[in-house]
Amino acid sequence: MQELAQQVVSGLATGSIFASMALALVLIYRSMNVINFAQGEMAMLSTFVAWELNQRGLPIWAAFALTIVIAFVGAVALERIVIRPVEGAAPLTIVIVTLGLFTAFNGIAGWIWGYVLKTFPSPFPTTPVRVGDVAFSLQDIGIIVVSLGTLLAIYLLFQKTKLGLALRASALYPEQSRLAGIRVSWMLALGWGLASVVGAISGFMVAPVVFLEPNMMQGIIVYAFAAAVLGGIESPVGAVVGGLSLGVVLALLGAYVDFIGTDLRLPVAFAIIVIVLMVRPAGLFGRQKAVRV
Repeated sequence: MQELAQQVVSGLATGSIFASMALALVLIYRSMNVINFAQGEMAMLSTFVAWELNQRGLPIWAAFALTIVIAFVGAVALERIVIRPVEGAAPLTIVIVTLGLFTAFNGIAGWIWGYVLKTFPSPFPTTPVRVGDVAFSLQDIGIIVVSLGTLLAIYLLFQKTKLGLALRASALYPEQSRLAGIRVSWMLALGWGLASVVGAISGFMVAPVVFLEPNMMQGIIVYAFAAAVLGGIESPVGAVVGGLSLGVVLALLGAYVDFIGTDLRLPVAFAIIVIVLMVRPAGLFGRQKAVRV
């Protein structure tokens, strides 16, 4: 029972990272109906920026805060300069652009910081905390709190503010929003900025666990995509539920199914994607689209 509780908490910590990245994917998909394949590399680049600021003497939490601002401004500028010219193009064109950004960001990080593994300082104490006979990692608990706090802030923004209403309206009804005076193109840019912030926080949380290097987010983005597909690629709530569920399931499978362990978790994520697309393409929280035949 003790090991089960520890595995569930560890799975929730990992799943909250998947949920954050999945939410970032959903934010872009709802705006443009395409997957941003560069999302993980954007998060990785932000994490390197935070590491560099910390190496230059800035306290880790101050480095996080400054990097969040840089990530937001950088993503808005990226949307204005790179994505905006192809905004009305075919979805395949935008996908190719994001794949190009994936390659560019990975190469830039490798060129500046190299491909040697770097230790990223954890913002949380490494000492465990005991609840009865069960010991939990403060780092896992901290990851859960920060990630879920971020997701809650995004939820409140979209549901309780006029800006959030404008963002949702622009994504769902762009033409009507333009008629109502909403600057849809700028709402799209803000959506990229928010997605970049959420992704950057995921990078901050995962870097102390997996070490910092240019390829560190490539596995995470696959799990995030699986979480988004599981919950529903158009559903922010589904992204969160899918990420948390996937994290717990993978943790339990790795601990209790011998042949899976840690080596087969990525194939399990791919299997989940295939099964969900075959059985329920809209995901658990997505809306099935009626097709007239």
